[in-house]
Amino acid sequence: MLDKELFKLLGGNKKYIFYTVALMVLGLFANVGITASICWAISLVIGNAEPIAYIYPVICALVGIVVRYTASRLTGDLKDVLGRKVKKDLRERTYNKIVKLGVRSTDGMSMAGLTQVSMEGVEQLDLYYSSYLPQFFYAMLAPIILFCITVWIDWRVALVLLACVPLIPVSIVAVSKYAKKIFAKYWGKSTSMGDKFLDSVQGLKELKIFKADEAQHGKMNESSEEFRKITMKVLVMQLASTTIMDLVAYGGAGVGIALAILGVINWGLNPIAALFLILVAVDFFLPLRAFGSAFHVAMNGASAGRKIISLLEQPNPVWGEENVTGTEIRLRKVTFSYDGQRDVLKKVDMQFPEKGMTAIVGESGCGKSTVVNMLVGAFRPKEGEITVGGNPIEKLSRESYYGHLAVVSYNTYIFNETVRENFRLANGQVCDEDIYAALEKVNLADFIRENGGLDKVITEDANNISGGQKQRLALAVNLVADKDIYVFDEATSNIDVESEGIIMRNIKELSKTKSVIVISHRLANVVPADHIYYMESGEVKENGTHFSLMEEKQGYEKLYSMQKALEEGYAEVVL
Repeated sequence: MLDKELFKLLGGNKKYIFYTVALMVLGLFANVGITASICWAISLVIGNAEPIAYIYPVICALVGIVVRYTASRLTGDLKDVLGRKVKKDLRERTYNKIVKLGVRSTDGMSMAGLTQVSMEGVEQLDLYYSSYLPQFFYAMLAPIILFCITVWIDWRVALVLLACVPLIPVSIVAVSKYAKKIFAKYWGKSTSMGDKFLDSVQGLKELKIFKADEAQHGKMNESSEEFRKITMKVLVMQLASTTIMDLVAYGGAGVGIALAILGVINWGLNPIAALFLILVAVDFFLPLRAFGSAFHVAMNGASAGRKIISLLEQPNPVWGEENVTGTEIRLRKVTFSYDGQRDVLKKVDMQFPEKGMTAIVGESGCGKSTVVNMLVGAFRPKEGEITVGGNPIEKLSRESYYGHLAVVSYNTYIFNETVRENFRLANGQVCDEDIYAALEKVNLADFIRENGGLDKVITEDANNISGGQKQRLALAVNLVADKDIYVFDEATSNIDVESEGIIMRNIKELSKTKSVIVISHRLANVVPADHIYYMESGEVKENGTHFSLMEEKQGYEKLYSMQKALEEGYAEVVL
């Protein structure tokens, strides 16, 4: 019932739980004091005591009430502080983890799932930490404290009450395994529904074009219905569990009350002492009853917590503290596997000089994108090494390496900001003249001037400009970043011929002073490259210039000739 991994997530906030439990115990003693004062006053009434005698139980009761009220208020305040600190710390840790992972993906977690974990999941854990854990420790202490008090009055009643208390945890344990499965499914269905909703919203245009929106609507309904059903199962389980706990709690209290009455009748127990036992009998069970109610909330929070733990436990890319002293990159006998079994890169040797254009080509699935992931530091080799300026990449500071690296891909993100702000993200000191100079290079300056200038706001996912303009804008932004190493990963994919030509001319010009690495499925784009690596099945099969590879008449020449024939055939059909 106490998840050690989740408890560790608290870090330095553990102290607030113990402070809260201490205040709850203080409140318990105050409550016992109030009960004792009432019994004292009743005994004075029975004994026809003088009015002045009542002042003592009244004072004791008032003190108990003040202490009880103060402890309750402070307990609520501490729980609020604990909840806020836990949420703040967990969100910071989640955010920092995502930042540390950097270009590496969060394995097995979609964007919708990641959002739910960092928002709703943290909210659920707030209740786990601020309500469930303090109640857990208090529920363990309260019956023992009450037993130590009541055992001096009548050991038989105290022992029976204490013996009945564990029946509540037993009932909780009985349903806990089923509850864990239910809540795991609940969280999974919730995430799945979020994924489908986000997917449908992002692809709404395509759904309308293909007239598939009705079918997608049906899938959304199915997902919602599955979530409704699992929610109903959760509610039924909670109701059944609550009923069982009520029967145990009040049944146990009833047994204790009955024994107290029997004690008066058969064992000579003082009626006032019996009254005290009757009044505190329920207090034996209420803490565990409240704990049982918090248990269901805790199970939901624990399910979310395990997803957060899964995210936080993902290994960070290995980086060091050394600065980059040179920008020549080498891959030496690099082998890599995603699953630890099948190698997707096999003893790859590559060299990328400080100046010049180097291309990596091959059919889909040959390992080009994996090489890119190795170059940007998302993954580390299983065997072999990657060096930058002669230093192993894992010994370099990530900040230093990324200070020399720029990556332009087919899906480079353009932020929902003005054109100027997008450039300033890459270079905070860039002036308007330099921005327009970069836009001139990619043939976008006139378009920007005629459509709001540098204050033009780029909408989400760059929907207010064309795909080719988006790619050219991404290139211009990276040009002002003025890096030493540029990686172009399918940067001309899915754009018009004019934009493709503009981008490739800029890439070639850039390679005169920078290290340029081009990954492309279209071999016509890499003809001007100073060196080309042709890959098949995770291996470098050929390397050289375009003309030397064509003369070899191997895989590169066949792929190039096939693409050229297809393009010429398409042109003839169009004409």
